[in-house]
Amino acid sequence: MVTKFQVTQLKASDFGLNYLISSHEKVFKFGYFSRNSPSKQKLRFKLVGAQKDRWKLNDIDTMKTGQTGQSGPGKLDPRNEDEVDNQEMEDIFMAEGIIPSVLPNGNLSLAAIVSIEQFSRMNGLSGKKMQKIFRTLIPKTEYDDARNLVEYCCFRFLSRDASDLHPCLKERAFQRLMFITMLAWENPYRDKNNLHAYSLTKSSLQGKLVGEEAFIRIAPAISGVADHPTAHNLFKALAGDELGISLRVWLTYIDELLKVHEGRRSYQISEYPQLSEERVLCIGSSRKRPVLKWENNMAWPGKVTLTDKALYFEAVKFKGRSNAIRLDLTRPGLEVKKVKVGPFNSGLFDSGVAVSLGPGSQTWVLEFVDLGGELRRDVWHASISEIITLHKFLNEYGPDDNDRSLSQVFGSQKGKEKATTSAINGIARLQALQFMRKLLDDPIKLVQFSFLQNAPHGDLVFQSLAVNYWGGPLVSKATDLKYQHAQGTSPSEPEVEISDHVFDIDGSVYLRKWMSSPSWESNASINFWKHASTKPAVVLSKSLVVADKSLVEKAAAICKQKYQAVEKTQATIDAAKLEGIPSNIDLFKELLLPFTITARNFEKLRRWEEPHLTLSFLAFAYTIIFRNLLSYVFPMALIILASGMLTLKGLKEQGRLGRSFGKVTIRDQPPSNTIQKIIAVKDGIRDVEHILQNLNVTLLKLRTILLAGQPQITTEVALVLLSSATVLLIVPFKYVLAFLLCDLFTRELKFRREMVKRFLAFLKERWLTVPAAPVIVLPFEDEESKSLKQRNQTDKGAIKKNAEELET
Repeated sequence: MVTKFQVTQLKASDFGLNYLISSHEKVFKFGYFSRNSPSKQKLRFKLVGAQKDRWKLNDIDTMKTGQTGQSGPGKLDPRNEDEVDNQEMEDIFMAEGIIPSVLPNGNLSLAAIVSIEQFSRMNGLSGKKMQKIFRTLIPKTEYDDARNLVEYCCFRFLSRDASDLHPCLKERAFQRLMFITMLAWENPYRDKNNLHAYSLTKSSLQGKLVGEEAFIRIAPAISGVADHPTAHNLFKALAGDELGISLRVWLTYIDELLKVHEGRRSYQISEYPQLSEERVLCIGSSRKRPVLKWENNMAWPGKVTLTDKALYFEAVKFKGRSNAIRLDLTRPGLEVKKVKVGPFNSGLFDSGVAVSLGPGSQTWVLEFVDLGGELRRDVWHASISEIITLHKFLNEYGPDDNDRSLSQVFGSQKGKEKATTSAINGIARLQALQFMRKLLDDPIKLVQFSFLQNAPHGDLVFQSLAVNYWGGPLVSKATDLKYQHAQGTSPSEPEVEISDHVFDIDGSVYLRKWMSSPSWESNASINFWKHASTKPAVVLSKSLVVADKSLVEKAAAICKQKYQAVEKTQATIDAAKLEGIPSNIDLFKELLLPFTITARNFEKLRRWEEPHLTLSFLAFAYTIIFRNLLSYVFPMALIILASGMLTLKGLKEQGRLGRSFGKVTIRDQPPSNTIQKIIAVKDGIRDVEHILQNLNVTLLKLRTILLAGQPQITTEVALVLLSSATVLLIVPFKYVLAFLLCDLFTRELKFRREMVKRFLAFLKERWLTVPAAPVIVLPFEDEESKSLKQRNQTDKGAIKKNAEELET
């Protein structure tokens, strides 16, 4: 029986394509090659027409990845660059009739057809058969979405492999197929306004960009390529200033990632017998870019080796090398931070990393020399931080290695290894981006454990990762009574089961006994696991779920949303931090403008500049006082403030306040040279110093009054305070307040003006007669002189004690 194809007609003159159809044993294979291709024997892409003919990667593209070794940053193989730039690469045309392209929501796009058909063949089925199986597994509402069909075909193939790095990534055809799949997920339907585009135009991968949402959904499904918590940051790094990820960037990233993994296999660890049980991740040693270890103001060059458990440094000597020293990164309490290094603690070079157990402990200070900037130091800092945070995660969220309950959950013994592999793959991605020179400003955002450590709701992601790593089916029924109430839902049960265990989306169990972290008791954690039940979906594995998200994806989405809100807030704070004293003074004046206007208007009332307004205000104030309404003033003020805020909110949502409403506007300072800036800074410092001096004098005078430095003045002030207290105790408060208000508004009237001036002059005269408390300035003492002084005092005390003993 021969399989028939209805082939879309393409003119060779228009597209430069030649067609190749071969027939062998009743199996038809349909492919193409470019007209300008250097070899017509090589098929760029092949679609299989027979149902029993599976898609073999070696048949499609026999070109392997390059040899082990690091290429230049972002450098592509010349052949690959040729394929991208000089040829009409990936002009994919399909044989119609292979799979039904019409769905209730529209016609499938060309990328969706290619992805569905090819993954169906790789799964050993035809596209039609895969669609029928998918229709029986999922509700009709979910089946109508073409994205779910693309996910099912792709995820079903990816779920068959559980290796640390998917082996098919070495095949160029598979790399392109994953790129097509991301395009298919992003645009699963053809444009409704151009239904004939499929048969009239070519489809080229060149110039197409994968968006963030598609990348976050598909890339983490490929082992070793990305992880859910940091996938959005990885997308930003790869996309750069573009709107998405191009095929060139995608292929380069995969190539560099493969080179990193191949390079790790080539590391020679025979020099270190103690590394037999550790996995070497990074080795830092180069003549052009040395690594220096600072100790006692001395820099020693050497080789740094980072493993999954420790950090090693082997100093270079004049004759050979010294024995390597080891810093255990699994110990609790370790801290790593960026530091400035230099001779005599000068801090001239901002290229150091310090690792310590805290203040007062031994500290490793390593300088990663990089003439190109801080890129190398930042990558090493992120890598070391990831290993330290990994072991913090293992200690806090993972069960103890000797815990007997590990035998009750199938696969939980491999949880620690899974977490370690995840951290190792994150560091590999970081190194690949370093070689491409596509790192973010803070590489910490690209490694998941270090990123989640300080991210909002990062503990939710940690919990979901712990369930993913250590969770599994129960081997035997637990008999402990404390395992009988639920936080999560088991998909295997028709109703919500009440149990203290936590269940993953595939029914895997994470025991209550392992929840030693305090974060499990937080309200956010309880709410997350209470609503972690999934909608109807196809669960292929813990991390691969069709038509829904895995628990790690859900937690990562919450963390991403909260983190973006924090970043947005921080951006406004950073924008408000102006440089220069004059600009900050202008901003401060602008912010205080409403209070300044209020004080100015109140002063007008007090001076009776508009008598009718002053009389109205006094009548209103005295009505409140004598009607005993003072207790309602503060609540009413809060109500008015809240009402005003809500009114402005509503007007802003309606767009009636304008885009510039709420923005603070100030004038920039006039241009000035360096000398003028130095003089301005000097004048500003002098003004600040003068203000501080006056403030200190005022505080010293108050100290003199309170501590009886001047007995007569202290007596006078005490008598005034006692008299005021007596009046407040005898006279009702409303009469006192009415008197003070009358005094305040009659000071500027003619019959009181002179009396007020004389009283203020008297107070000023008495204030000037108050002396400031004496200040004693001791000579400066450094640490050595302090220790010497303490030693002398100790010796004198011992001599005196011995003398007293001799006398007795």
